Amino acid sequence: MLCYHEKIRKQDIGGGILVQVLGHGQNMNVLHWNFAEKSQEVKMHQHVEEQFGYVIKGGFNITIQDEVFTIMAGDAYFIPSNIPHSFAAIGETEAIDVFSPVRKDIPWKE
Repeated sequence: MLCYHEKIRKQDIGGGILVQVLGHGQNMNVLHWNFAEKSQEVKMHQHVEEQFGYVIKGGFNITIQDEVFTIMAGDAYFIPSNIPHSFAAIGETEAIDVFSPVRKDIPWKE
């Protein structure tokens, strides 16, 4: 399967956040995110799927359980299954997320 970035629909989920569902396989799915400057925070949440992310541009203040981390372009994060976490973008931010197994509760369409 090939994904052509310019052909994948960007979906506005509100609060200055756009998402593109790049696709999924049997064991993982991948999202591309764009956060506008001063976008809303992704509130504390957790899910059974493990999450890997890579920051392409900008950065995040990430809270994982009770600890806050700052990461910038070129940095990555791993969040284990069922661990509470939140994201606050630092300026205009672009990132990729990979979930394994496939996160089925994502309401956005490919």
